[in-house]
Amino acid sequence: QSWSRGMSYCLHSESHLDTGPIYVRENGKLHVVNQGAGGVQNVTPKTRPFSLFSRSFSVELCMNREDDRARRQRTDHFIFTYTKEGNLRYSAKSLFSLVLGYISDNVDHIDSLIGFPEQIAEKLFSAAEARQKFTEPVTGLRALQKFTEAYGSLVLCSLCLRNRYLVISEKLEEIKSFRELTCLDLSCCKLGDEHELLEHLTKEALSSVKRLLLKDNSLSDAGLRRMTAPVRVLKKGLENLLVLDLSCNPKITDVGIGYLLSFKKLNCLDISGTGLKDVDAVIKRLQMQIGLVHSKVPLKEFDHTNCKTEGWAEQTVLQWEQAVMEAMKPQENLKSRAAALRFYGKTHRIEEVVKCTLVEPETKASGNLQFYKEKVQNCHLPLKKEVAGSHELKNSKKRALAEQERERTSKQKHLCLTVEDWDLLNTY
Repeated sequence: QSWSRGMSYCLHSESHLDTGPIYVRENGKLHVVNQGAGGVQNVTPKTRPFSLFSRSFSVELCMNREDDRARRQRTDHFIFTYTKEGNLRYSAKSLFSLVLGYISDNVDHIDSLIGFPEQIAEKLFSAAEARQKFTEPVTGLRALQKFTEAYGSLVLCSLCLRNRYLVISEKLEEIKSFRELTCLDLSCCKLGDEHELLEHLTKEALSSVKRLLLKDNSLSDAGLRRMTAPVRVLKKGLENLLVLDLSCNPKITDVGIGYLLSFKKLNCLDISGTGLKDVDAVIKRLQMQIGLVHSKVPLKEFDHTNCKTEGWAEQTVLQWEQAVMEAMKPQENLKSRAAALRFYGKTHRIEEVVKCTLVEPETKASGNLQFYKEKVQNCHLPLKKEVAGSHELKNSKKRALAEQERERTSKQKHLCLTVEDWDLLNTY
């Protein structure tokens, strides 16, 4: 009891705050310390209101990240709102939101997402995208590959990189990670025959491409030979291609058009503005061998309005483009310094660099060379014309079969593959 009196006296003398009742256990019984009298009472204490903190006491709701690069205090685990009276009110976020935010911050450390529910994966992708995790140089690629391996076309089913050659050069590996694309627009990118992305088109990951637009890409017959080699020899690659745009590539000649005959499923083809020598022979050859008819009017399949970027990663591609454009902006201090040097005559006046947009070359004198495949025959002609048309169709089929047979026998004589084809296959 003397010990409890000493503690009570010490508390009373050192603290000026009303801390409320203090309980002490002694000899198996609970006692309350009476600070006013300095004694101990065995009776049950009367409850009375008391303040745990003083009026000047304040507390801040925050949580610290564990990583060293961001030790700042966080308040994003709470939702802050204001009442009608103007008072600040907070409520804790749901456990799902907290876990989603934590995983999205560390999305590059995920081992695999195969078998994970698509609905939750989409929310996780959006959360990581909002944090711009896919724009980071190394970790962004690793995180994006986890999603593309598990969900394929859901991440991106259509990709439009029209006139975005800078995005291709900066984010080539990320673009190559997309799988199961059905539409790919690479128009006006000046890629050339040896570009790595064109070689990637022949891979199995892009065998699902049905619409490929390669307008104005400085392609030649050599590029078409490389692009069609897996289809011609191995029956792989772009075998499901339905729409192909090769317009405004003047280095493509009649020889290159012969490589396109391996696309048996092709429904629409545009070779306007190419370097064809015998246009009539090419038109006849396309019609006889793969059934493509020359169109007198421009086709809507080649107006470039149907190809858009669609999928979870639509905003990610926009973030890549914005990052590239920000990197291209000149710095203001460099501008002012150059202007000062010109004023004092330290440097010669140089004309300002004019930002020019890529102008699409117009169709040359070859005219509109767009082809389509007729699906339905005209059944409203008279009977005699139908009979004549059927005989002509049968004759054309016989001629086509005979020509194919000649090609097959000639290939057998030459052991099916030429030396160039063998060299090309060895590169894959």
